[in-house]
This record gives sequence, C-alpha cells and structure tokens, in this order.
Amino acid sequence: MRGLVDDKQRALLRVPVSASRKGSRTSIVVWIDTAFNGGLVIPRKQIAELELVQESSAEATLADGHPIELETFACFVDWFGNSYETQVIANDGEFPLLGTMLLV
Repeated sequence: MRGLVDDKQRALLRVPVSASRKGSRTSIVVWIDTAFNGGLVIPRKQIAELELVQESSAEATLADGHPIELETFACFVDWFGNSYETQVIANDGEFPLLGTMLLV
C-alpha cells in the first residue's frame, strides 16, 4: 500500500471500500488523521454514492466540550490483504478521514 503527501502536507492513501463484505470495491482517497481514534469519517455525499447502510447514531464530545450526535454506517475496508468491517461516521467535510483504529 502506497500513499502520498499532497501540497498541503496531508498524508493521503487510496483505500478500497464496500457496503458489504462480498460487494464490489470502490477506491476512495482518505486523509490519515492521527487525532481521530475511530475507523473512517466519510462525507455524506460519498456515503450515498457508496450506498452504505446506516447502523445507528453515536454520541460524541467535540474538542470544545459540546456533545453531538453522529450518524454511523457500516463499511468494509480492504486493508493489507484482509477485509475488515468498520464503523463510518458521516460528516460534511471534503475528504474522508482514516483514524488510528485501522493503524494498529
């Protein structure tokens, strides 16, 4: 697996994902975010394109201390030769984020 660092110094990686374990894979470019300890954060527009199924919601606390509720989805990620199910959090950002959960 090879990544790149773009002109804004973001560590980016192309990762194959799918809505199901046996489904066809779509490669998305993710920004490696070591401040995020979850699996993936994907913009809502891409979640719709990938046809990910909403699982539930989760409560979280922002860095400023405010509580929020997050929509969560199921996703399968091909990661170093294996397929893993991980939780996806929906957001309105530009880039999908890959958290440290997948780096261990």
